[in-house]
Amino acid sequence: MIDTQELLDAAARHPLPPGYAFSADPGRFDADLVHHWLSTDAYWALGRSREAQAQMLAGSLVHGVYEEETGAQVGCARVVTDLAAFAYLCDVYIAPEVRGRGLGTSFVAAVLADVVQRAPHGMRRVLLATEDAHGVYAKLGFAALPNPERWMVLGGP
Repeated sequence: MIDTQELLDAAARHPLPPGYAFSADPGRFDADLVHHWLSTDAYWALGRSREAQAQMLAGSLVHGVYEEETGAQVGCARVVTDLAAFAYLCDVYIAPEVRGRGLGTSFVAAVLADVVQRAPHGMRRVLLATEDAHGVYAKLGFAALPNPERWMVLGGP
């Protein structure tokens, strides 16, 4: 079981930098902008169709990070979850023009805090896959699978 208080504490230890705000409001989430980012700049989603993206968003919790002054969205994340035992964190993206400001870790901490707060019986496991951002996630307690021999996958990368 994931320690909910530990994730809430992590979010408190990694606040968003001044000038940025977190939101889990799907009405604020700019699906067109996110599709552009992911389909043109994210190695895992290059060429993803707008239709596929819309279906993915419909079946997920969506999160964004926004510039407070302008309201512009500068980051996104999606979580597929049953809000009881399992969550898959995916499509985490920070716009290139604001990278290097500490948004990645703080944004993911806020996403995780939001998800565990929605899970009335706690959360057993949060999974993610990354090619190049291990350091961002390690700061929040993510580690390699402890028993990878137990895990299987259907489908390719």
